Amino acid sequence: MAALIGLVIFAGIASLLLGPVSIPPARALAVLGGHGDEVARAILLELRLPRSILALLVGAMLGLSGAALQGYLRNPLAEPSVLGASNAAALGAVGALYFGLAQLHPALLPLLAIAAGLLALLPLFLLAGRAESPLTLILAGIAISTLAGAAISLALNLSPNPYAAMEIMTWLLGSFENRSFQHVWIALPCIVIGSALLLFDGRALDALTLGEDGARALGVDLGRARLRILLGIAIGVGGAVAVSGSIGFIGLIVPHIVRPFTDRSPSAILLPSALAGAALLTIADIGVRLIPSTNELKLGVVTAFLGVPVFLVYLVRERRLW
Repeated sequence: MAALIGLVIFAGIASLLLGPVSIPPARALAVLGGHGDEVARAILLELRLPRSILALLVGAMLGLSGAALQGYLRNPLAEPSVLGASNAAALGAVGALYFGLAQLHPALLPLLAIAAGLLALLPLFLLAGRAESPLTLILAGIAISTLAGAAISLALNLSPNPYAAMEIMTWLLGSFENRSFQHVWIALPCIVIGSALLLFDGRALDALTLGEDGARALGVDLGRARLRILLGIAIGVGGAVAVSGSIGFIGLIVPHIVRPFTDRSPSAILLPSALAGAALLTIADIGVRLIPSTNELKLGVVTAFLGVPVFLVYLVRERRLW
């Protein structure tokens, strides 16, 4: 935990100092003290600070949600997209771009993404019914995720002009570029609420390692636990995806990275996964800014290239321990 906290602090500071324009620590301290030049002040406080905060928040939410879902579903391949939360939130944002609502007010895009993530809970509950088996939730989530993905593809297919399609594709690739404190205040309440709901059920996740019958015997109300986990995923991931776009692999690989350093119980990896996710996504965002290219690379592309090799390495090393 101490190492992870130190890594998060290091990543946050590096995110402020590093970029296309490097700012020395002395110059950054002068800005924070109110004596810096206007150029450094604009870069640090208006461009990089909200971007760094969002990278930490979104990374923490994705890492935590992946750990919670892998514990609840008892599936090492679980991540937020399994329940359709990511695709549903992305569909809400795509709808805002497709119908031009995002141009009316910047807050409409993230708000619609959050609303779509919450609305996805209704068909999820209807499809899953009263069943408490994780397999039922997985199948229902796959159905919702597939439907939302098809709707996104339909929006791209019927986009009124190439510029609208390009805007949708750019958002879907994920990025923290040109984000402001307005986006921070939109995402922060959702991520705090979602994280609190997921962290609340650590004991229930541990009990589920014994199976549904064993968890009931220990006094766990599986129905309420499922409701809290689904609400936490929908609210938290909806708020995260709303401001960042679709970013994959963080929720999948982070729990696998931290699991060997814990006792492997689901509750033990929740908080470490949040910290590791925050650090990993922030470091990836720094890499996006430092990699030389004509246009800034999209964060979702970088996390995919980083995530696949890391996941394959841990898959080979840990396959006998799941």
